[in-house]
Amino acid sequence: MALLLNRSDVQKLLPMSKAIDVVEAAFGELSAGTAEMPDRTVMIDPAVGGWIAYMPAYLKSGGALGIKAVTVYKENPTKFGLPTTIGTILVQDNKTGVVVAAMDGGLLTGVRTGASGGVATKHLARKNSKVAGVLGTGVMARSQVLALAESANLDTILVYSRSDDAAKQAFAEEFSSTTGISVEVAGSAEGLVRESDIVTLITSAVEPVVDGSWWKPGTHINAIGSHAAGVRELDSATVVKSKIICDQVQACLNEAGDIQIPIEEGVLSADDIHGSIGEVINGTLPGRENDEEVTLFKSVGLAVQDISCAALVYEQAAAQRVGLEFDFGG
Repeated sequence: MALLLNRSDVQKLLPMSKAIDVVEAAFGELSAGTAEMPDRTVMIDPAVGGWIAYMPAYLKSGGALGIKAVTVYKENPTKFGLPTTIGTILVQDNKTGVVVAAMDGGLLTGVRTGASGGVATKHLARKNSKVAGVLGTGVMARSQVLALAESANLDTILVYSRSDDAAKQAFAEEFSSTTGISVEVAGSAEGLVRESDIVTLITSAVEPVVDGSWWKPGTHINAIGSHAAGVRELDSATVVKSKIICDQVQACLNEAGDIQIPIEEGVLSADDIHGSIGEVINGTLPGRENDEEVTLFKSVGLAVQDISCAALVYEQAAAQRVGLEFDFGG
């Protein structure tokens, strides 16, 4: 028998604190060579603004095996009243290959994406960071705020986006209540960046939303929103002045416009990338080395994040008898 788990089930079984721990371990396992993760298969349908991906992974130490199907259709909210990002995950028994769970991957994608920023913040931000900023107030920004609150000892979180003032204020009030941290709406993207010790970008922008001259020394940047070639949130000056740590170097070279475009311009080379976050986690690569350097975590999202989190959800669901049992064999 397999378990069918909906969005509410996943939400109940995957709190941010556990997601950060699981994703941290997954990054470490990938860098240690005990995980298999083929490059994701991506298709693009420009006619409908669709980005379609299939992402398998096998984490051998923990036995987590599975695949995520995920799509990003930018016109879904306005045309169909659907989320922009939709995902479904299959979890398999690593001893038999049998599918043991099928679960909603939309919320899980948001949580694991937030967790990646939390892991990077934990390892790369200055320990005395007090103000964090989040550029973006959409669905995916929600988990980023929770992850920042979980991974740093903050006094204030600033938020800014192109949403209307009422929506931004509602977002700030909700997360002030949820996190117990003062969440405030910044007056501009520039103002947010100049005031923050940690900045997470989680927008759908295709052109830079920040300027390299805005960053103060010692800032840590989580560049999370852009995950495709030809689009970016960061300008080249920001990337060039930063110590770059990727979720996985090759994945960023394959897919991250934030990295690819400066390389195409000739102002950055692949050799300028410091390494992958798993190496920092495992202690084989230094992370932040002083309080003056600007550190940049560039993420495109990896299948090991999804499958490690999904395996945890399945384990918790089985233990707590959550979900609907069903049999593929009829």
